[in-house]
Amino acid sequence: MNPRPTVDFSPFAEYSREEWAGLRADTPMPLSDAELEGLSGLIERVSADEVVEIYLPLSRLLNLYVEGAQTLHRASVEFLRKPQNKMPFVIGLAGSVAVGKSTTARVLQALLSRWPSHPKVDLVPTDGFLYPNRVLEEKGLLNRKGFPESYDLSSLLTFLADVKSGRSKVRAPVYSHLIYDLLPYQAIEIERPDIVIVEGLNVLQPAKKLPSDGEAIPFVSDFFDFSVFIDAEEELIESWYMERFMRLRQTAFRDPASYFHRYADISDEEARQTGLSIWREINLVNLRENVLPTRQRADLILTKGADHAVETVALRKL
Repeated sequence: MNPRPTVDFSPFAEYSREEWAGLRADTPMPLSDAELEGLSGLIERVSADEVVEIYLPLSRLLNLYVEGAQTLHRASVEFLRKPQNKMPFVIGLAGSVAVGKSTTARVLQALLSRWPSHPKVDLVPTDGFLYPNRVLEEKGLLNRKGFPESYDLSSLLTFLADVKSGRSKVRAPVYSHLIYDLLPYQAIEIERPDIVIVEGLNVLQPAKKLPSDGEAIPFVSDFFDFSVFIDAEEELIESWYMERFMRLRQTAFRDPASYFHRYADISDEEARQTGLSIWREINLVNLRENVLPTRQRADLILTKGADHAVETVALRKL
């Protein structure tokens, strides 16, 4: 095996929290305390400081990217001399289970929709493109839910192609974390958005093997105009996963309709062992094998420390 080449170069410019916060400039804080509470996750409360120091600078940067893309699209339409559908700006958001992707996605959606040039921002979790449980059972993949092979990749790629081509109405399936399966009669309807945020575990993953004949093979990330990876040490993510698992025992798991209802009444020690087993045998394996290797493909990496606070930001150099 050839040794990995070493090059004294990084494609990223790294910023401390303080340096990044300074890039906010005069961007106003548009979210109230009540809105922040509504955007918070089960174990991750969105603080005003986190929005001001991390997400407002990011929303300002993304606004520049979106407005630049809109200007380029208008110029291209004029150059080609034919009508073109509205072209949405697509943001991919990746990272481990329990790292805070959904919370970050909601915060970005709320902030980006406040900018006047792109008020319509839609959010699509890729959980909806998981195969239904019955299909996963048939394929022997139920215990590998969240791994790349558990997704209906063709449907996800078709959805993204339709969105990026400017189709007026596009529908995405809906996943329920309560029943741990798809909701067959529900859909997210995307109608001429300015921005679409696509959030999921493996959205930055390339194909395992490129075709030898050189034919086109689309990646999910081919449809992204900008991508974000949320990172943290494994030990921190494990602690967040376990905190969420134990909290769910007191909330969602108590619903008889919950797929995990059986965990609501076991002892705390049994619950801890069960949660750790699920994390270490499924989610940690997926993180190491599939999610973490895609980190360097992102345009921006948010690295979290304790309490879900972002400590450093790495932005891909232009």
